[in-house]
Amino acid sequence: MKKTCIALILLAFVSIPMAAFAGQPRLMASHGDWEVYVFFEDNNKVCYIASQPKASEGDYTRRGEIFALITQRPADSTRDVFSYITGYTYKAGSEATVIIDGEEFSLFTQDETAWTPDSETDSKLANAIKNGSKMVVKGTSSRGTLTTDTFSLSGSSKAYERMNQECR
Repeated sequence: MKKTCIALILLAFVSIPMAAFAGQPRLMASHGDWEVYVFFEDNNKVCYIASQPKASEGDYTRRGEIFALITQRPADSTRDVFSYITGYTYKAGSEATVIIDGEEFSLFTQDETAWTPDSETDSKLANAIKNGSKMVVKGTSSRGTLTTDTFSLSGSSKAYERMNQECR
């Protein structure tokens, strides 16, 4: 992965809304196919893990970069917030689906990002990512294009542990 590019792109999405920040995301560790980043937002530490798909399918001609993230914001008491940046604008009112080793999660979508509906689902999805082997994300673009992205979950558990060490 192009670490600098990933860090800058993720900063734009992970920190919405962002009033001010004191630094760019800093790569703390790489574990398998997942990376751990830390940055400061309004003088508060924010940590996240991120990965990109190993395979992407769909009948599209152009698509931006794709990322799966889990974010911790201790100052806001938020943990395990899952977000998915798809590299295109989702079809209005559509859902995205995450499948991990047979377990399915529905995400709501807005613009280029998808999220779980609540913190309970965030926790379940984070646990599935830590304990799973493969994640598949399916979505529909604003033009009706169906996409399927496949992620390796190799290293996700160690990356998650490191993120928690950084953002206790």
